Amino acid sequence: MIPKYRVRCVGGGEIVEDLSTLSCPHRHNSLLRAEYCSRRLHLAPYEGMYRYLSWLPVTSPLLPAGGPVSFDGGPLARELGLSHLQVSFSGYYPERGAHLTSGSFKELEASPTMQRQTELGGKILVIASAGNTGRAFAEISARCTRPVVIVVPEQAVSRLWTTTPAENVFLVAVRGDYTDAISVSNTLAAVPGCVPEGGAKNIARRDGMGTVMLDAAVTVGRIPDQYFQAVGSGTGAIAAWEAALRLIGDGRYGTRLPRLHLAQNEPFTPMVSAWQEHRREIVPEKDMPDAAERVKGVMADVLTNRTPPYGILGGLFDALTATDGTMYSVSNAAGADAMQLVQDTLDIDLDPAAAVATAALVQAIEKHMVKPDDHILLNLTGGGYERIREDFTLNPLAPAITIGSDEPRDALVGHLREWIVHHGRTPDHR
Repeated sequence: MIPKYRVRCVGGGEIVEDLSTLSCPHRHNSLLRAEYCSRRLHLAPYEGMYRYLSWLPVTSPLLPAGGPVSFDGGPLARELGLSHLQVSFSGYYPERGAHLTSGSFKELEASPTMQRQTELGGKILVIASAGNTGRAFAEISARCTRPVVIVVPEQAVSRLWTTTPAENVFLVAVRGDYTDAISVSNTLAAVPGCVPEGGAKNIARRDGMGTVMLDAAVTVGRIPDQYFQAVGSGTGAIAAWEAALRLIGDGRYGTRLPRLHLAQNEPFTPMVSAWQEHRREIVPEKDMPDAAERVKGVMADVLTNRTPPYGILGGLFDALTATDGTMYSVSNAAGADAMQLVQDTLDIDLDPAAAVATAALVQAIEKHMVKPDDHILLNLTGGGYERIREDFTLNPLAPAITIGSDEPRDALVGHLREWIVHHGRTPDHR
């Protein structure tokens, strides 16, 4: 049987034999990338993101699944004076066909990541999250009865809920910040039967988010000229770049990469600072001084990753370089204005990160960074929370255990081991 895809190290060019690995076995500081046997995008007979199954690193879909929805910007385009504004919305708006019930495009990552892990052996994924990613993985776990371990800062627990009761989620709350949650997740990922989810290094996460670019191109028949998104890690923007490369290879959607326009939320803007000086490496003392205080000052705290895949080969620096990209620093006030603008024109209550992306588009227009007749794709990465609360009964997730960042973890590990005995095998492997 011919494999559907292979995995190559972006930095060294080697083919990686172990499909489950997250890092180059030759120790290149590089992302790995999927190469699909099919150079042409073949649409599958599924709804949602699995319409693009031919360019996802799984052999079968994990259903049911929502997906990104692309539509003409209409009233928003007219308000901004644009002729060809396309909106991609990854949230909940059933009248437009948007059915991501977590309200976040992180569902596009969670579904293929969980399916691929099942196909690679079924170990339980361990995820560290600041909120949205954890909720998305919990939602997929609840919907498809796949076990998952989620670690979040204690203050993010209120963001974790599902529209279907979740019976296979081991939730850990950490008294600390996102960095502390990552540390605890690393401990748990070493427990037998578990595996780290991998973040940006996981090809399933990136290619899942890449369906935003695929859906947009299929909808209008071409790759956009300009692409706007807010970034915390930048993984979604890397995914858009990689998807555009595949579309160029297909030959039916254009020959030019879209220019990436990426935004961060003031006062936490380390990648903006580094990119302005065209530096591959983020220097914490220079690019994010007083990081903890700056994080507290943003409206979109999901955009506050302190260790993004920026300088790694195949990462955001390379994506920006390849596309002649640019970055924007967006204030809370500008974000709030953009949120209201989208509510008034498109009737969508946005996630704050999506509002930051919209504010970057407004800023680009004011600075003449885009032309009125450019084909522009605005990636609205989440929203629809008000409608979700109307249509569903939300099921809040309670932590199995809450732990201090500096506390001994032996009891936590023991608790997880006991939980695995009862939840450690997916339905496919029982």
